[in-house]
Amino acid sequence: MKGLLKFITCGSVDDGKSTLIGHILYDSKLLYADQEKALELDSKVGSRNGKIDYSLLLDGLMAEREQGITIDVAYRYFTTDKRSFIVADTPGHEEYTRNMAVGASFADLSIILVDASQGVLVQTRRHARICSLMGINHFVFAVNKMDLVKYSESRCNEIGQQIAALVKELSLPDVQIIPLSATEGDNVTVKSANIPWYKGPALLEYLENIDVSNTTNEQGFYLPVQRVCRPDRTFRGFQGQIESGSIRIGDTITSLPSNEKASVKSILRTDKNVEEAHTGEPVTITLDREIDVSRGSVLVNGADVGCYKKIKASILWMDDEPLEIGKDYLVKLGTKTIPGTLTKIDYAIDVNTGAHLETESLSKNGIAVTEIVFAEAIVADRFANHKTLGELILIDRVTHATSACGVVEELFEKQIAAGDKAAFVQGERHGRGEIFEEFFYDTATLSVVKQQPIRQHYTVGDEIPTVGETYHYPDDFDIIILRDSIAVKVRGKRIVAISPVAEYRYGNVPVINGRGFELAVHSDEEVRQLLTEYDNAKDSAREAFFKQWSRFDTYRKVVIH
Repeated sequence: MKGLLKFITCGSVDDGKSTLIGHILYDSKLLYADQEKALELDSKVGSRNGKIDYSLLLDGLMAEREQGITIDVAYRYFTTDKRSFIVADTPGHEEYTRNMAVGASFADLSIILVDASQGVLVQTRRHARICSLMGINHFVFAVNKMDLVKYSESRCNEIGQQIAALVKELSLPDVQIIPLSATEGDNVTVKSANIPWYKGPALLEYLENIDVSNTTNEQGFYLPVQRVCRPDRTFRGFQGQIESGSIRIGDTITSLPSNEKASVKSILRTDKNVEEAHTGEPVTITLDREIDVSRGSVLVNGADVGCYKKIKASILWMDDEPLEIGKDYLVKLGTKTIPGTLTKIDYAIDVNTGAHLETESLSKNGIAVTEIVFAEAIVADRFANHKTLGELILIDRVTHATSACGVVEELFEKQIAAGDKAAFVQGERHGRGEIFEEFFYDTATLSVVKQQPIRQHYTVGDEIPTVGETYHYPDDFDIIILRDSIAVKVRGKRIVAISPVAEYRYGNVPVINGRGFELAVHSDEEVRQLLTEYDNAKDSAREAFFKQWSRFDTYRKVVIH
């Protein structure tokens, strides 16, 4: 038997989502006798003139039945001979988009229903975009109500073109289109004779056989700590679910953000001691020594994650009140909840066209790319790399309502371990970030001292601080770090390249050395001469070299403290 498949049904209002799942349950004989009898009796007073209304199996609330729409998310568990399933039937009405997003957050696959008589609608597009935002990689577009268009192949092909355009716009990786009729049962659990031109599988057959494994890029072991278990003074265990990789007794792990290391002393799975644990398993881990670990910390081994103060995130706004730039929220990311400020909306996304729109506010059900600054650095990563460390919700600090959900797209202002200094890093390349040192004249000692308050690593794409208390660099400049043989290109305050100095080419912008002094170079020829003289200068000749090539006071000054 294949593994568990978690999927969601979504689409516009009255596209037949509840009916489709109800029909699968009914046809597959997955109902108890009393459920089947109750369904038949309820249908007699329903809206189908006595015919079985399969949607009643999922529309459990009285308000849902009265309105004929789904309001809440209905979860159903069922099993066939080939597979086990959990399905979330979600609302189609725009008012309940946030309910739909909750259902999407748990799913591996999305079934998006499209009414054959109406085609792709705005809400269809919104749901497809939200499913993509939530990291769903597998999509089935079920062209429903084919009976209403007389099972027309040409009509299905027209809708197929609309779907193809949507797939291209959202870059959906795995898509299947299945024409069907949820009320009549065509292509739901078995192939239909009414649609002979369709050569693919029926919906249930497709769901039973699709492989949804290996859809993650996650590398290494990491476990977000949910709880520190301390039943007595002799035991201190760290509990959580392993999100990636495996761990064995004796392995060395690092606790973030403290960056302390320890070895795994024991692993408990429920109440049993085990030698090894794997992805998806809830465990309690004890260590061979006391280190700084609390709820919200992340235990890692080989996972390339770090601590960041600022992120760029794609969000779905779920609050009735519009988004406010500059407002403080509680941000829940992984197992950590921390204050954060939404500082900027880069752009909103037009759900219908995908166009990027400039805006300073966002209303309910809007989607936008935003920038968020945390009160302190927390463990995070891009959603594409580590899902659990890349998904978040914003919580209103007054009402405690969930204001938005979203995923991390970019990371900024990485924090590094205490004792380390600022640096420029890309892969194995590492250049000292001494351009951020501050120079002060100490009136007590009558001497010039330097400090480096910035303790971060910067890489390509990061924005760097070009203005400090004692330095002020232009927005566009290059850095040649002679001691590390590294060249850094900065354009618009952002790093665009970190390369070996041998590959550097003059960019017609100011050039500074690794300490922020202006370098008197204005061509590739002068750069080559600079590098040659530096390589040839012995320690005794370095003073003359720097007097010839560098100027301290172009971008720097000494401030009295």
